Amino acid sequence: MSETAVQRLEEIRARIRAAEEEARRPAGSVELVAVSKTFEADDIRPVLGAGQRVFGENRVQEAGAKWPALREEFTGVELHLIGPLQSNKAAEAVALFDVIETVDRDKIAGALKKEMERQNRRPHLYVQVDIGEEAQKAGIAPREAAEFVRRCRESHGLAIEGLMCIPPVAEHPGPYFALLQKIAGEAGVPKLSMGMSGDFERAIPFGATSVRVGSAIFGHRAAKDPA
Repeated sequence: MSETAVQRLEEIRARIRAAEEEARRPAGSVELVAVSKTFEADDIRPVLGAGQRVFGENRVQEAGAKWPALREEFTGVELHLIGPLQSNKAAEAVALFDVIETVDRDKIAGALKKEMERQNRRPHLYVQVDIGEEAQKAGIAPREAAEFVRRCRESHGLAIEGLMCIPPVAEHPGPYFALLQKIAGEAGVPKLSMGMSGDFERAIPFGATSVRVGSAIFGHRAAKDPA
């Protein structure tokens, strides 16, 4: 498991570099977020040992159970929350995560602002866009996204830095990546978190600044998961 995960990590890094070059983007312009959700600390350590420092987790409670100890072993870790956030978990999320990618409604924006002020901690914030307008997915509708970013900034006093999306599984992701790129321009945000294990190379020509790759590094999870 350890050697396989590290080998896969190197392969993903090489594929990102190749996609950057093909898209005529500067080397290193796309950050790899290794999605470690559902994997144990022992599965993650070899990847940390290979120099990976940016990781994504879906659940606040799961991340809180394994990452404080891992951070004591490895310096420079940056932790992203990439799963839906409930307002009653805002305090824990602000304390634990360096980047929260799933701001998608005013209640969450208000809860995060309150906790950021209380804790004097400022995680980077992204708005999640339900880019395919799928009822089962979290996120704000594309047509409302730019206005929501403005509201987060002006009404809630939050510094929104990016947008995140998960395209519909059964459809070609290119048009959805292009749409998120367009919304980012309208909203004036510089960062785009888009692209997962099955489509991250397609996201890079559309301006992805980070890609979220899990199963292509750690192996397949017990439950179906596209990351």
